[in-house]
Amino acid sequence: MLGRLNHVAIAVPDLAAASAVYRDTLGAKLSDPQALPDHGVTVVFVDLGNTKVELLEPLGDASPIAAFLAKNPAGGMHHLCYEVDDILAASDRLKADGARVLGDGEPKTGAHGKPVLFLHPKDFAGTLVELEQA
Repeated sequence: MLGRLNHVAIAVPDLAAASAVYRDTLGAKLSDPQALPDHGVTVVFVDLGNTKVELLEPLGDASPIAAFLAKNPAGGMHHLCYEVDDILAASDRLKADGARVLGDGEPKTGAHGKPVLFLHPKDFAGTLVELEQA
């Protein structure tokens, strides 16, 4: 079911500062910031060629990233995103196996313009998992 690792997401309290570290200190190529109101975040992607690092900053006080940063003020690894060929089939299979799909269970459009779902971390070794349609 799982395809390639699409990205590793890191929650950050200051997107501009984190972007500067990746760009200026590590010499990384970055995307422009992109606000995703449906997900409550602003993101910047660090292009690594074979995968990406996603830097996440809260977009408003109701952002799930704001709650994460309240517990982890310096930021940290937030989730892993894997590609799947068929997100609806993957969702159905996971639910049938007892995994919890977060939210209303329906895919939302993610930062890459493709459907995404999030899976409960307690079902995946303590790690929040995002699935993205390949």
